[in-house]
Amino acid sequence: MTVRAWLSLGSNIDRERNIRSALIALENSFGQLIVSPVYESEAVGFEGDSFLNLVVGVDTDCPSNEVAETLRLIEQAHGRRRGGEKFSSRTLDIDLLTYGQQIIQAPGVSVPRDEITRYAFVLLPLSLVAGDELHPIEGVSYKALWNAFDKTQQRLRAVEIGLDHGKMEVAPTSVGGSQREA
Repeated sequence: MTVRAWLSLGSNIDRERNIRSALIALENSFGQLIVSPVYESEAVGFEGDSFLNLVVGVDTDCPSNEVAETLRLIEQAHGRRRGGEKFSSRTLDIDLLTYGQQIIQAPGVSVPRDEITRYAFVLLPLSLVAGDELHPIEGVSYKALWNAFDKTQQRLRAVEIGLDHGKMEVAPTSVGGSQREA
């Protein structure tokens, strides 16, 4: 059975190169991608360079634990080292946000991720590519969650890094309005 999984990507070390390379690796692993606009955000929980963040949708027949393992391998290939501080600079961070409408609490996989409702840099891009989909626990659309979100928490700035290649469906920066800054 094919499942739509939503992933968040972030990088604040060699950001553009790592994001572009990660998208190619994801495309090679999963096929066609649905790609949100890219947003720049300040580091959260530590002093560091700003991150580039986006959300990517993939359709997969793989079980959630295999998807999570593929994401870890892509992170490793991009220089990600685990075991350090939770909030620190990253060459690449890829999180499995959702796996269909499933709620999973298992070793290595916890979905939906709580970052969806906590961080603008996850919720805004997700609301742009999956706005009408319902959060598996909240039962509310991502668009409605974004509309209710406290947008003063974190400043985002849309950035263009030229992602339109291959098998990627790149979403517009907004749904019915300018979303250059949030």
